[in-house]
Amino acid sequence: MTARCPAGHELPGGRRQAAACPKCRRDALIRHVISVDGTLPASAAAAAVDAAAATPAALRELAAALATGPDMLRHGAPPVAGRLAAELIARGSVSFTMPACARCGRDGIPLYRTAGGGMCKPCTARVRTASCAHCAEIKAIAGRDASGQCICERCRRRDRGHRQCGRCGREAPIAVRARDGAPDICVNCYRMPGAVCNGCGKYRPCNFAGSSRPVCPSCSPKATARCARCGQDRPPQARWPEGPVCDPCYTAALRHRARCAGCGQDRRLVFPPGPEAVTCADCAGLPAMSACTSCGIEDKLYEKGLCARCSLRQHAAGLLSGGTGDVPAPMSAVLEAICAARNPHTALNWLRSGASAVILADIAAGRTAATHQALDAHPRPRAAGFLRQMLTADGVLPPRDEELTRAEQWLAGLLESLAVPEHRRLIRAFATWQVMRRLRQNSQARPRHQTRTASARNSISAAARLLAWLDGRGTTLRQCRQADIDEWLTTAGAGDGTRDFLAWAARHGHCQPFAFPGRQRPTGTAISDTQRWEQATRLLRDDTIEPADRAAGCLVLLYGQNVTRIAALTVSQVTCHGDDVHIRLGKHDIPVPPALGTLLLTLITDGKPYTGTGSPAPGKWLFPGLLPGQPITPARLSARLNTIGIPVRAARRAALTDLAAQVPAAVLADALGIHPTTAVNWTRDAGADWNRYAAELARTRNHKRGE
Repeated sequence: MTARCPAGHELPGGRRQAAACPKCRRDALIRHVISVDGTLPASAAAAAVDAAAATPAALRELAAALATGPDMLRHGAPPVAGRLAAELIARGSVSFTMPACARCGRDGIPLYRTAGGGMCKPCTARVRTASCAHCAEIKAIAGRDASGQCICERCRRRDRGHRQCGRCGREAPIAVRARDGAPDICVNCYRMPGAVCNGCGKYRPCNFAGSSRPVCPSCSPKATARCARCGQDRPPQARWPEGPVCDPCYTAALRHRARCAGCGQDRRLVFPPGPEAVTCADCAGLPAMSACTSCGIEDKLYEKGLCARCSLRQHAAGLLSGGTGDVPAPMSAVLEAICAARNPHTALNWLRSGASAVILADIAAGRTAATHQALDAHPRPRAAGFLRQMLTADGVLPPRDEELTRAEQWLAGLLESLAVPEHRRLIRAFATWQVMRRLRQNSQARPRHQTRTASARNSISAAARLLAWLDGRGTTLRQCRQADIDEWLTTAGAGDGTRDFLAWAARHGHCQPFAFPGRQRPTGTAISDTQRWEQATRLLRDDTIEPADRAAGCLVLLYGQNVTRIAALTVSQVTCHGDDVHIRLGKHDIPVPPALGTLLLTLITDGKPYTGTGSPAPGKWLFPGLLPGQPITPARLSARLNTIGIPVRAARRAALTDLAAQVPAAVLADALGIHPTTAVNWTRDAGADWNRYAAELARTRNHKRGE
């Protein structure tokens, strides 16, 4: 017997049912469309229904939506109703418009039924919030657990795919399931197999490594779309109400701040959607997107709901606590210095892959002692040296003259390399009682950030070479005569390096006194005054050059300072007297031009943009370097100035020649902090004297009474 529905239609498959059959549902939908839009022909309405609901399941969903709300075609929800509305519009209906999200206003996308009308999936998730049964946070409902309670998306993913990894033993999402005796591999332990990529031709981890066309992740094809902000065809990082957004625009939008038209605060602007937004999320009644759960800042999140700055503090605290959770008091300053990094991503990379961070973790865990001796003995000297500067700058280690210490270590190695015992004895005595003693006295009398040891090393090395040269000639230092020394100075290319050693040896009876030619004062070329003032004007006005390079170049061009003294300048040497900025280069504060004063104050307030991780803030150096707590090296500063077109030696010579021609040697020495003898030599070279200085004052000063 054939089964029929109440309307008399034959039921498919011989089934018996009391409800309406698919034909009844179709006829009901067609009648509803004709009643809502009387201008549309019945044939067009039927064609639209057949195109939108091609399956019995779609007809049932449309019938259920019609029974729930007759305005389903206006709202466009569920998605099958939106498809039907689009089909009706395509067939000439003028009573319907393309359904749009009731919250964000986007159209042409699937909409879902909510209490506030049809909304897109993201807006539906934001509206349907509840307390997660697992984490107890008020979040968008992503599903229900086995007991039927609401859970958020994060908990749903964790509960669905987390199992114990067969390698690390931790609960994590599984990337490769157990098979053929191999255990489960989590996403943290999984490594893609290597192969020669079919795209770039390099051996890399590849997808389809076992096939004939392996491809690495960089060469894998990615779906692209036209970015709603920059207009370029790129892989979308997110799909916002204004459309797909590429990764550069996504990052820039998350980090952009502007004044909200509603509350007047500097916030991320989100409404109306797009670059022309003028209202923040709170004023627009929208939830704050991508907000850090720790500090609340709206930024591009780094991990697990935390911004990069909060992630940095979490990782640094975990490393310095040694696994206990509590950072020791001596390490608190190190923690704050790491967290104060100008770029938190750089500090995070250092914590993750820096060799110095590994040594710091060993010190925090007690595996390595926090002493200079332990760092000296470490097999990775460069990483240990960087960490030493960090710990010294933050007060964990006592300060130590590193240049002096390295000179002592270098001397020990040199003495071990000397094969002749008599040579070793002489060099040790000369270095210990003459050279190194003088270095220690200078270090204690005039504390600097580092002791200049190059000249001392040259003297010791020249002495060792002289003894080896004499030994090769079959003579000793005691048998040496003036003719031998003259030949050594002229043929061996030793220069003045052995003068100090031979004078010391003669005083202590190791050889006879020798005569040396007088020292020649080094000379060189200088740039012209026109070039000097053009370069100074360029540095004072060109904003495209780094402020640190502009300030250092002006100190060379205007005040004749060498890069060694410029690198050692401190913040305390720059002072303000009213509206004028002064700098102390010698015994007195001297005023600087307003433009240069602005540069110096900018360096104090903003600092150098690139400093080493762990540098204390604020630092004492005007030109900080990459080593924490240390200034920039003179060699690096000289290279930076040469890069921007400032010949340091020629420019300094031109500046000192010009200044020495205008002021006496005593004034020049006090103002610029140079030695009086050096100032006299510059004054003599410039052809100036006190009479010329007095005449210049009489010519330029106004001597009228009261003016």
